Amino acid sequence: MPCVNVRPLDPTPQFLTEIASLGIKFDSGDIARLGVYLALLIEANRSFNLTRITEPGEAWMRHIFDSLTLLPLIASTGAQRVCDVGSGGGTPAIPLAICLPSVAFTLVESTGKKARFCEQAALDCDCENVTVITDRAETIGQDHRTHREAYDVVTARAVGRMCVVAELTAAPARVGGLVLLIKGEQAETELAEARGALDTLGLAHVETVPTPTGRVVVLEKQRKTPRLYPRRPGEPKRVPLR
Repeated sequence: MPCVNVRPLDPTPQFLTEIASLGIKFDSGDIARLGVYLALLIEANRSFNLTRITEPGEAWMRHIFDSLTLLPLIASTGAQRVCDVGSGGGTPAIPLAICLPSVAFTLVESTGKKARFCEQAALDCDCENVTVITDRAETIGQDHRTHREAYDVVTARAVGRMCVVAELTAAPARVGGLVLLIKGEQAETELAEARGALDTLGLAHVETVPTPTGRVVVLEKQRKTPRLYPRRPGEPKRVPLR
């Protein structure tokens, strides 16, 4: 168990029921560590904005369950390296890292306070498989030595519209790897809007998986992303690909 001065939040019956419906079984200590992470997130949110969802019952579903909807997809690929873009307060990467200790997770977050929270939360939750990078996704996507086309899976949650987030997530994924985007009810609309961008970036839509908390858009990296992408920091959001 991690040694931190915080009481783990207990999971709700709804969370346990819904997680069982995904076929997810926890190892000993996983639920306690997830509860520690959630308690840390809510406590830190008192000092600076990490999330608008702070009611524990809702937080178990919107933060922990929503993150873990990616777990079966990641596990099915046999992934060894996962990159999470725009990690914010650590979802989905830290809950996933707790439950997948053999997978190395790299969290990319450009806001210093949020990145430092992720680093401390990973330590407090005993996640030795987590590395946090305080940088822009556009920058690491052009790092050909370390990050470009280096990851089996790239994830993103609540980062932006698909035509924007696709540009930020395509380059780190290896050819043959997956990009997993947690989206809401507008997923199909965003997907239609982003089809040209996906083709430009070397991505193809495989499926959209409905979940009790949203949609998981599954994209496959079918060929190398052109060297131009991602563009300079801020450019993907300012002038989205069409």
